[in-house]
Amino acid sequence: MAIGRRAPAFASTAVLQVRAGSGRALSTSAAAQQRTYRDTIPNLALGPSSRVLLLNATGRASTLHAKLSLSLGTNIVGGTSSKSTHPDAELAQKFPLFPDVRTAVRELGGVDAAAVFVPPSAAADAVLECIEEEIPTVVAVAEGIPTRDQMRVMAALHSQSKSRYLGANSPGYTNPRGARLGIAPVAAASPGCIGIAARSGTLSYEAMGATKDLGLGQSYCLGLGGDAYPGTRTDEALEFLLNDPTTKGIIIVGEVGGTMEEDVSDYLDSLPSPPSKPIVGFIAGLGVPEGRSYGHSGAIYHDGSAHSALQKRKRWMASGVRVTGTIGETAMAIKEEMDRLGIEYP
Repeated sequence: MAIGRRAPAFASTAVLQVRAGSGRALSTSAAAQQRTYRDTIPNLALGPSSRVLLLNATGRASTLHAKLSLSLGTNIVGGTSSKSTHPDAELAQKFPLFPDVRTAVRELGGVDAAAVFVPPSAAADAVLECIEEEIPTVVAVAEGIPTRDQMRVMAALHSQSKSRYLGANSPGYTNPRGARLGIAPVAAASPGCIGIAARSGTLSYEAMGATKDLGLGQSYCLGLGGDAYPGTRTDEALEFLLNDPTTKGIIIVGEVGGTMEEDVSDYLDSLPSPPSKPIVGFIAGLGVPEGRSYGHSGAIYHDGSAHSALQKRKRWMASGVRVTGTIGETAMAIKEEMDRLGIEYP
């Protein structure tokens, strides 16, 4: 969307609709009302043919990362901006600009994903506009989106079954075969067979680099975002990777605070049989004192031992996850697990 554009009509009422229990899905037909937000997990399967829209495309950060994404083969088909043409001569030849998301979607005949490079004060409205236009996958990199705005986004997400959201504060989405939305380092990306899901951006980069160095590469790297209200939780990312045919081993990265790691154990424990793919995990924050904010808003340990890193490690191990002591050990651990199970890899 163009920064400052009026938010979609449902943005201010979504919370009330959910609280009232109306059950009305936003911008969906009656037939779609039987579906839920979790049904959008398969939307995470982007590739080189996926059509990507870049929001706030003429910003400094988005200009830099558009070039990096294009170098990886990302199919950027358009951008939104108040400008009519991109001031960067190279990008001006690559894709057209539109005043807002709705116009872009209409003129382009639809898009598969949106990379939101909009500042925190306007990012929620940009995401809501993408949801209104039923863009299947939306990635937002902004950190510091106001809590009230994030709650509006969460309410809208769980009122529909068309759009899947990574963010806020997401390092991005990477399929090294040709789909990059966000800010993950291109140098660490390498086509391969390891799926990575992480709350922390820097830890996900380390896992990417380690799997590349071992020749394993990545099938996908999903940056879930470090804010307190993630659009995609770790168990949802794990479900996607377990069902993805290109993923042969999985690395999940958690941290102190919140319940996302416990949700992973609950999900694994609910499966009718153990997963056929090995799962290796690392949880940051073993030494974090109670009440200390650790890195970002989603990592606050404040309720005794219930959500400590140690307890989360124990839960994961009890659920069949091999947990390492450092993030650097995850790549070798997943290689060893695949060797043990006789799983072939490049």
